[in-house]
Amino acid sequence: MTIDKPAERGSGGEDVVSPVTFRVDTRSGVPIYQQLVNQVNHALRLGHLRRGDQLPRVRDVVGSLSINPNTVVKAYREIERAGYAVGRPGLGTFIVATPRVTPAEKLNGLRRSLVRGWLSDAIAAGLDEEEITALFAAALRDSASAFGSSEPGGTGQRDGRGAAVA
Repeated sequence: MTIDKPAERGSGGEDVVSPVTFRVDTRSGVPIYQQLVNQVNHALRLGHLRRGDQLPRVRDVVGSLSINPNTVVKAYREIERAGYAVGRPGLGTFIVATPRVTPAEKLNGLRRSLVRGWLSDAIAAGLDEEEITALFAAALRDSASAFGSSEPGGTGQRDGRGAAVA
């Protein structure tokens, strides 16, 4: 996820470039603010966004996607509430924390394996993007359930209240 042109000039006159460009799918049934939140979460997990990176300014997102400013503000507040970003009045919204990120080499290998294997089979079987996404999400949930964890890769161990144990 990259942006082709600088989003804005910084206070010192330098170009401020956000490493994320938002896209929305009005047919998905997912609220637009949630699509923005999901895209930031994905960018964080894939290492495209790091501490110190600036999210696109609200007015830039509004202008590029033709959406209501309150939608962007709601998404950014959700990201802030999760502890990943902080808004700085007059400056923008900046990433202040990231989740654990798997090294790019490992992710790239897994991506190639997924594309060459299961994904190629799904496309050959005639599944469209929505069907592939739904099937993958269902398989991921089933996989997590099989290991007794609500989180992929979790240990499956639970405490007395049913909470996952690290």
